[in-house]
Amino acid sequence: MFDLELSYTILLIVCLLAACGFEFVNGFHDTANAVATVIYTNSLKPWVAVIWSGICNAVGVFLGGITVAMGIVNLLPVESLVDQNIAHSLAMVMALLLSAIFWNLLTWYLGIPCSSSHTLIGSIFGVGLAYSLLPDANEAAVRWGEAQKIGTSLLISPLFGFSLTIILMFLLRNLTKNTDAGDGLFKEPKKNQPPPWWIRIILILTCTAVSGFHGSNDGQKGVGLVMLILIGIVPAYFALNPSFTPSRLSDPLKKIEITINGLDGSPLAQSDKAKLDSSKVMTARLITQVSGLASVGSIESNDRFLVRKDIMLLNTNIKSLTSNDELAMSEADKKILNDNMKSVRKITDYSPQWVIVMIALSLGLGTMIGWKRIVKTIGEKIGKEHLTYAQGASAELVASTTIGLSTAFGLPVSTTHVLSSGIAGSMVASKGVKNLQPDTVRNILIAWLLTLPVVMVMAGTLFLIFRATF
Repeated sequence: MFDLELSYTILLIVCLLAACGFEFVNGFHDTANAVATVIYTNSLKPWVAVIWSGICNAVGVFLGGITVAMGIVNLLPVESLVDQNIAHSLAMVMALLLSAIFWNLLTWYLGIPCSSSHTLIGSIFGVGLAYSLLPDANEAAVRWGEAQKIGTSLLISPLFGFSLTIILMFLLRNLTKNTDAGDGLFKEPKKNQPPPWWIRIILILTCTAVSGFHGSNDGQKGVGLVMLILIGIVPAYFALNPSFTPSRLSDPLKKIEITINGLDGSPLAQSDKAKLDSSKVMTARLITQVSGLASVGSIESNDRFLVRKDIMLLNTNIKSLTSNDELAMSEADKKILNDNMKSVRKITDYSPQWVIVMIALSLGLGTMIGWKRIVKTIGEKIGKEHLTYAQGASAELVASTTIGLSTAFGLPVSTTHVLSSGIAGSMVASKGVKNLQPDTVRNILIAWLLTLPVVMVMAGTLFLIFRATF
């Protein structure tokens, strides 16, 4: 398969199955984020809730696009790490997978809500940093601009969820004060008795929204992981979008070439001049490589990854040049470069449909099992009181909004931390900080703080071991 030796083919299949395993674990780790409130408020029976959540998660993967997936792929400069030795690519992939799956399973077993986003991104950082320690490494092993953007998203989202839920609870309490609706919303659910129909509808809708948006965001992380595997191990087949016509790149590349050639690089520092000069060379080379070609198959298999590498490096250079104040560039020229670079990136930023189907099924099926441990933590152990209807609805409404906006902006976000912080915020809004269970909150914070460094060290160590072994 893919012109690989039998042993490498088997390892590729194992890696793809492991990626499905990561998304499966992600599913049953994060099911609680969507179903805890409807289960603890008796809005849905547990088996109905998890099946419905699984279906919505799977649908969300299809509707979420691939922006978040490409954010994961572009975090690690695969074009720098991949070389002619396929064993080196396998070392990268296996270190990522083993670290991410191990930490997810460990935190699930301990019943601690933990972010699959932190886990995957920590693994990527670990591999990238470990690569930079190799004696023959001469390029950046992590795209720090992307890392900063993703890190900010992961840091702010729980604080946003906590604060916004408190505000929403305050508004609900004041808007429904001295009304029948207010009395119903802030009451503890009666044992084995469903809530009033209108509250039930709200809770089911928020459960549906969290499930769907979780699929659109976390599902895309699985898609990005699979694309890292495919691009790293069989770049000739997956480095470029096979359904995109290469000749369509000629026009935007020529506009980029004209704009770059018109820039005066004399005020620039030596390193920035080198970026400008290399951009001119790469643009001319790309125009020659893609002109008149009707399909990606017309590009020599050994050259496809090189085309991808040129496009990705050109994109990095253009981002650097357009943000350089020393370069006298008009806003019109910046727009030409950025807009046409987006058109060029269409041949590199993609995912085959079968990858999306595979991840959607893995996430959907995973969502339907293993939910009890984390549900119990979210429903019973964050606050000292039973979850009320208002608390459940507020936390899920804030979580679904936060995740949906993050997906729209192409940012990976932690569903687990957004919802857990929302539940904590709803408890604080009811009776203050004393309403939180300190042991649970401490465990969640410890997991949040430890995930990145622990997984980075684990992935980096495994990468170096596998690289030396293979």
